[in-house]
Amino acid sequence: MPQQEVEQSLAGYESLVPEDQYLSCGVHIGTQQKNADMEEYIYRVRNDGLFVLDVKKTDERLRAAAKMIARYPAEKVLFVSARQYGQKPIRVLAKQTGAIAIAGRFMPGTLTNPNTSQFMEPELIVLTDPAGDAQAMREALNIGIPIIALADTNNETRNVDVIIPTNNKGRRSLALVYWILAREVLKAQGKLASDSDFTLTVDDFEAQL
Repeated sequence: MPQQEVEQSLAGYESLVPEDQYLSCGVHIGTQQKNADMEEYIYRVRNDGLFVLDVKKTDERLRAAAKMIARYPAEKVLFVSARQYGQKPIRVLAKQTGAIAIAGRFMPGTLTNPNTSQFMEPELIVLTDPAGDAQAMREALNIGIPIIALADTNNETRNVDVIIPTNNKGRRSLALVYWILAREVLKAQGKLASDSDFTLTVDDFEAQL
C-alpha cells in the first residue's frame, strides 16, 4: 500500500500510532488468499496478488479490543500464541497488564479438563491466529467465553467475537499490534494517564530472530 493510500484511508482520523508506523511494520500486508469472513477488512489487492488490509479498521478494532479486555479482571484474560513471532509479544503484554499468556503449544484440556495440572478458567481469550490457535479456540467455544483474535486475510473468523484485522504472521507487525494493545489496555484500566507514560518500545515486544 503506497504511503498516500494509507493517508487516504486514515484521512481525518486520529490513529493510535502514526500511519507510517503501521506501514513500516507491515500491519497492512495480508496474504494471497482471501476468506469471505475477512472481505470487509480488505482495502485492495496488489498487482502481485497480495491482499492489503484497511489499517483504519485495524486501528478501530484495537481500540475496541483494548476497552473490552480492560473490562475483565486482568488475571482472567488469557493471551495465546502458537506462532513463534507472537510468543514474546504476549509474554511482555501479559507481564505489563497482569494477564495470563500461553506461548507455544496449547495443551488440550487447559480450559476444559479440571484434572490437568495446567487447568485454568479465563473469562476472555485473545488468539494470535484463529488457525494456529485452533485448539484454544475450540476450548473457548466449548466453555462459552468471548474470543478476540488477530486475523489475516486468509483466516476464518465466524466464531470470533472481536476481529483485529492485521498481518498476524510478521515479526514486526505482531510486536506493534501487541505493543499498542498493551498500552491501550493499561490506559483503559486507568494505570496510564497518557501515551507518554508507557515507557516500553515496540522493540521490547519484538521476537528475536
